[in-house]
Amino acid sequence: MRKTAFLYITLTLAMIIFVSTSFGSKAVGANPDYNIDRVNHTVSVLYNGYVVINDTITTSGQMPNNFLLGFPYKYGPDVLRCLAYNADDRSKTFPVTLDVTLEDRAGFYCVEVDFSKGVPQTFSVEIVLSNVLLTQEVENASVFNLDFPVFPSLTKTTTVCNGSIVLPEGAQYLNGPVDGLNYSQQNLGAFAYNASVVTFSLPEDAIELFEITKLSRQITINEFSEIQSSDTYYITNKSPNMISLVDIVLPSNASNPQAEDQFGRTMSEPEQISLLSNRYEINLTLPVESGKSTIFTTSYSLMNEAYFKSPQGANNLAFDMTVFQDINYYVDQASVIFVLPEGARLLSFEDTLNDNSFGISRSVFQETVTVNKKSVTSLDSIAVGVAYEYNPVWLAFRPTMWVWALAIVGSVVVFVWQRTKAPTGAALPAKISTMRPEYIRSFVDSYEEKMKLIFEVDSLEARVQKGRIPRRRYKVQKKTLEMRLNALSRSLGEVKERMRSAGGHYADLMRQLEVAETEINEAEANVRSIEARYGRGEISLETYRKLLGDYQRRKEKAETTINGILLRLREEIR
Repeated sequence: MRKTAFLYITLTLAMIIFVSTSFGSKAVGANPDYNIDRVNHTVSVLYNGYVVINDTITTSGQMPNNFLLGFPYKYGPDVLRCLAYNADDRSKTFPVTLDVTLEDRAGFYCVEVDFSKGVPQTFSVEIVLSNVLLTQEVENASVFNLDFPVFPSLTKTTTVCNGSIVLPEGAQYLNGPVDGLNYSQQNLGAFAYNASVVTFSLPEDAIELFEITKLSRQITINEFSEIQSSDTYYITNKSPNMISLVDIVLPSNASNPQAEDQFGRTMSEPEQISLLSNRYEINLTLPVESGKSTIFTTSYSLMNEAYFKSPQGANNLAFDMTVFQDINYYVDQASVIFVLPEGARLLSFEDTLNDNSFGISRSVFQETVTVNKKSVTSLDSIAVGVAYEYNPVWLAFRPTMWVWALAIVGSVVVFVWQRTKAPTGAALPAKISTMRPEYIRSFVDSYEEKMKLIFEVDSLEARVQKGRIPRRRYKVQKKTLEMRLNALSRSLGEVKERMRSAGGHYADLMRQLEVAETEINEAEANVRSIEARYGRGEISLETYRKLLGDYQRRKEKAETTINGILLRLREEIR
């Protein structure tokens, strides 16, 4: 009996020890021993007001397979995306789960990073927040308030946490709970809850609060491997003030940029404001009111030598291109369309997204490739490789089609003319009006010089209104240009009289020219009038836009007439 009791007690103790050891082993595996040595917490504000938070975390010890990082829950609705990657190699990313529980704590928005396939000692978690967190004061548009998490919320104490707020050049810290734009804290406690507002000022137009709902880039390659590109922006004003200009970033080797509004009207030439980042300022045709949207397109040329690789064969061509690596704003939806030459056949297409986000469309003679990506920031880039086959015989395709078409039309005209031709009497020679070529050349050159000077005066006016040049310099330059214009006008008046005297079509061209000039002068006067009336509040914005569009179309039509007259005269002296 005693032996049985002793055996029973022994087995019971062994079972208790075994169970305790098992649970103890599981507990150690579930809660590895590690330390958070350092966190670099960087809060960056993009050009269009979106906020990018980057936490670079250095740890030591045995890291868990799942790492939790959070911040106050009020920022949860503004999270647009999250990305975790190895701090030494951004291409090595880790899966992220959004909106999870920060252990058993309430009041936090948390993201979970999956390290089941490998744990780095230093990694980064990048979170993009909407531009709702950045507000602009109505009375003073240069003052902004940024609502942001000062530190991340972690499950362990952090030995050192360095924070910084990255703003455009020229920003000045005004006030806030942190001492300046760079701050630090030792032994940051676990589950720290930090939500604060910092106020700062910026130079005019350094940040514009707007949303880019869509950015569509079309890259067209012609039969000579020349590259033309165009970017179409769909933007919505999120600022309490009107937006009259927008900064954009073009590829580093872009040249000859031109801008058009949503109606295809040519806007003022984009002005480069940063050579390093190839940043340009776009002056919108009409200011965009708060909450309203607009569309504009920027076209430019790209150097094919920078993208095309050595020929892969007799008729095989290939190029590599990285897009969106330089932009300093957030884009909700971006797309890149590659248009191959007529007759080209796509051989291969590669991109770094690896998510089947591209599509291929084919027409009768042409193929295009479209790449789509959501949530694009300044830290993103899409590397694309395209290979295609192109037979040079296609160079003659269009000319041949035109020749055949003209031949068919010509044959039909001759056939009809011969059937309807009736005998006519001998026609008397008409008086032929002639002008000496040097007079015509002088007139055309002088008129083109006059148009160039008028454009320079308009450009000068725009620059002084924006404060780009001092008033004194503006007055000197304007006086010089006006003197040159007066001299040109006198010489043009003499040549005009000579051409009127020649009669015939020269007199008719001068009459058309004067009518077009009068139309331009009237349109410009009307534009100034409605701008003044709109400024005084006599007409609504809708009426102002409608009238402005009508007058601009009249002016453009008159300018087209003048260009046609000059072209016709120049053809006569060739």
